[in-house]
Amino acid sequence: MIELNNISRRFDEKEVIRELSFAFPQKGAFALMGPSGCGKTTLLRLLAGLDLPDTGDLTSDHTKIAMSFQEPRLIPWLNCEDNIKLVLSQNPYAEKIAQKWLHAFELSDAAKLLPSELSGGMQQRLSLARALAYGGDLFLLDEPFSALDPELKARIAPLIKEATKDALLILVTHDKADAALLGATVLECSGTPLSSIKPMGLCQK
Repeated sequence: MIELNNISRRFDEKEVIRELSFAFPQKGAFALMGPSGCGKTTLLRLLAGLDLPDTGDLTSDHTKIAMSFQEPRLIPWLNCEDNIKLVLSQNPYAEKIAQKWLHAFELSDAAKLLPSELSGGMQQRLSLARALAYGGDLFLLDEPFSALDPELKARIAPLIKEATKDALLILVTHDKADAALLGATVLECSGTPLSSIKPMGLCQK
């Protein structure tokens, strides 16, 4: 479970989140939706522990967090297989696991290519594959389908659903169809700065 109690965050003179309170359950899929620039990505970074609120309290029972960013953030000097193996360094089956996820995300033929040799959509798939290969009890995905066409989304969504079924999945998206693909409950983010989150119900395909 994650509890936000009156958290606020500002960058210099710009307040991005103001006195936000909300609670996420231990498991489930949720899609943060709201206008661009309203603080959704900042909220994900706070949930990931990559940033801290200026005021308020954020508590979480989750101990292993996997995140996929808007930008793929791949290691440029490592090929696709090694980008995934990087997060599996303590696993004796790292190579087999990496190959499994490359195959699942239709990247087997690109296993030895560098990120610079991939299209934007392939980079995004590799970023998602890396996050799912790492695993955890909290998955944070920032615009996970933005560079993918509808057919690829439809093929990849079940992989994400299966990998996160026993965890808490929180994604940022501007498309209700993306939320529906993942069976996610839409959370409307309102206010600039972000000050309110309101559940809008489960998205259905």
